[in-house]
Amino acid sequence: MGYAKNSNRSERRTANRSEWPAWSRRGVLAALGAVPAVGILAGCSGSADASEGTDAKAGAGTKAEVKTPTVTVTPADGTKKAGFTDPVEVTVSNGTLASVEVSGNDGSTLAGSFNDARTKWTSTKNPYSGTKYTVTATPKGAAAQSATFVTERPSHTFVGYFTPEANSTSGVGMPVSINFTEAVKDRASVEKAITVTAEPAVEVVGHWFSDTRLDFRPEEYWAAGTKITLSLRLKDVEGTTGVYGTQSKDVTFHIGRRQISTVDLAKKTMTVERDGSALATYPVSGGDAGHTTWSGIMVISERFKQTRMESSTVGLGDEYDIPDVPHAQRLTTSGTFIHGNYWASASVFGSTNTSHGCVGLHDAKGADDSSVPGYKFYAGSMLGDVVVVKNSGEKTVEASNGLNGWNLSWSDWKAGSAL
Repeated sequence: MGYAKNSNRSERRTANRSEWPAWSRRGVLAALGAVPAVGILAGCSGSADASEGTDAKAGAGTKAEVKTPTVTVTPADGTKKAGFTDPVEVTVSNGTLASVEVSGNDGSTLAGSFNDARTKWTSTKNPYSGTKYTVTATPKGAAAQSATFVTERPSHTFVGYFTPEANSTSGVGMPVSINFTEAVKDRASVEKAITVTAEPAVEVVGHWFSDTRLDFRPEEYWAAGTKITLSLRLKDVEGTTGVYGTQSKDVTFHIGRRQISTVDLAKKTMTVERDGSALATYPVSGGDAGHTTWSGIMVISERFKQTRMESSTVGLGDEYDIPDVPHAQRLTTSGTFIHGNYWASASVFGSTNTSHGCVGLHDAKGADDSSVPGYKFYAGSMLGDVVVVKNSGEKTVEASNGLNGWNLSWSDWKAGSAL
């Protein structure tokens, strides 16, 4: 607008030169030099031309940079003694993750999940100890990237020895009993890593008898013909500080026919029932007044065609030492057996309780006479069969004394679970 105003003034003064003021040459040149500057500030085309020139120059010298996705694995690639108590993580920068695979040299794989942005993947479980892992991560639209690491082995470990033996067949009273080689402080973690399932299905619950013993049983005796599966997932479970489990396996057991034998020491008889029907009744002799037999529900946990019995092993000094007791079947850890007896008169059985706490049946020396009660009962029995003792004059056996957890009510049994 300033340029237009100067132009009008000039035209007016041209029309009347007598009105011109006296201009110096320097003043005229200064005025003329100022005109283009006013035009540049006021005009539009000049400003646009300058901007286009600048952008064109910048565009000609700069090319857009494409960044390659970079994958990071934790534990880091090449680690030789990686930890095994944290999950595996895979992250990507400058991109997203299309897929992640983690496989161990033991044949195992680790599943995992992505975050919402698919820039991070985390394994669902921790890696196993003592295992070499290969991680293959593929960013979207880019080539796969790989990393390997090896997890360390724990310096202190524990295992659980289980009863009954794998693939064995037992009686309906057989619990699943696990004895640990190290004391377990974190009972909940260890129990959670062990499951016992049954076919036909029934609720099975664990009960801790001590820091080293965990038993499992249903509310009632197993049904005849039941298939039991024990699943141990103890590998890398920390049972106590710095002590880790090593087992990851499944084992199966089977339950045979149902046999329940009831010993009535008032009558001095034992009645054997199999699958709900009476099979036999045998005369017996139990503990005398000074050595009463435990009462309660007991389960056969060991069987010997012949074995040595020595009184000193059960705290009775030198009262007896019999090298060849026939047909002995253990009922308690403390030393109660149901066994054959050849050294007492046949008239004792069914009439007098004369033993040091065991239940005796008439038998023959050498354990080969199939006509005697001791032989017959042994031949018809198996591990896990139930023997119930009543009217013995003694209190009920402790549930932990042998495989005798059936002496606990279901509510008391469940109270012993850590879960």
